[in-house]
Amino acid sequence: MNTVDAFTIAKSIHLITLTITITGFVLRGFLMFRESPLLQAKLVKIVPHVNDTVLLASAIWTGALINQYPFVDTWLTAKIMGALAYIVFGAFALTYGKTKRVRITCFILALLCFGYVVAVAATKNPLIV
Repeated sequence: MNTVDAFTIAKSIHLITLTITITGFVLRGFLMFRESPLLQAKLVKIVPHVNDTVLLASAIWTGALINQYPFVDTWLTAKIMGALAYIVFGAFALTYGKTKRVRITCFILALLCFGYVVAVAATKNPLIV
């Protein structure tokens, strides 16, 4: 397999798992807003971790194929920092937030972080406004 084919596959996997990640997060957020017991279902707890592992692996694979590395390329560093913020806010939105108000606030902040990560990835510019 040549590098172009590998990049196309890696990027496709990354974009598919990215779509699954945000769709799942929004659905779990909806369940949280409704205080649904489905949020505690085993499948709802396991699938996001499996998907996010594939998402991370495809991100590393894609970065390696295009010779872009965190802490070397500022846009990729910003993307990773935004993703970490998304993870932290998402965890408080869905699990650790003590009140519904905190959970909703963190849910919105997680969505904003996700949007930032996508914008940085699309523009390769960490200073988008």
